[in-house]
Amino acid sequence: MQEKMPVLREPEKRRRGGKKLLAVLFLLFIVILGVLFFNSSISKVSTVTIEGQHFLSADTIRKTAGIAAGDAFFGTTAGKIESRIRQLKQIEEVKVTKSFPGSVTIKVMEFKTVAYTLSKNSELTAMLANGTSIAAGSDSIVDKPILSGWKDGDPVLAELCKTLAKIPEQSITDFSEIKPSPSPSYPDRIKIYTRTRFEVITAVSLLPEKIPTLNAVIEIQPPGLVTMLLADKYASFTPEDAENQGIQQKETTQ
Repeated sequence: MQEKMPVLREPEKRRRGGKKLLAVLFLLFIVILGVLFFNSSISKVSTVTIEGQHFLSADTIRKTAGIAAGDAFFGTTAGKIESRIRQLKQIEEVKVTKSFPGSVTIKVMEFKTVAYTLSKNSELTAMLANGTSIAAGSDSIVDKPILSGWKDGDPVLAELCKTLAKIPEQSITDFSEIKPSPSPSYPDRIKIYTRTRFEVITAVSLLPEKIPTLNAVIEIQPPGLVTMLLADKYASFTPEDAENQGIQQKETTQ
């Protein structure tokens, strides 16, 4: 008898159609979820908070930032928002924080106020450390010197603002008014009036190095004219000899 050989079965072909269908259904599910998410309120900006501004209004910063409640939360990055806000000349630093879901916080720091000016209509304008100006509110405390007699766009004015920002505030608290007083030798020459009734003639470029000398004169001398250019000079408004003669005359009369 011939031995019967076992019949070898052909391997069944794997059905790949089912896996492809599952993959398509999964992708379709993801797409539907994405559409539903981006059309829901959870994907929108709900609040835009502005912090740190003093002179600039919150509305101005929001408009410049280009983001508002209802916009797509993932429609722009924090870096792009910061770049837009830096276009405002009054802004020195800005930090944008996005917190899901829907919260955007914009924290700004304006350039420091170094002085004020008064317009013809007696409107107060704040001069900032970078030389730009911005309208100051009527309730602003004028604790910085008043700049008078300056022309708009004067480069010396811009340099003066930058210089004042570098000087410690306690060193210039006595300054009440600063006027331009240019000369051929010193185009940036200025005249400073102090609250202690001194008049000071110096130059913007020399002011930082002359501050210690000026403060020393104010502490020990009566009100007078202080010139601090190539050489430092002081002259009392009331000559000491005249004061001494007046005292002697009073004693003689008595």
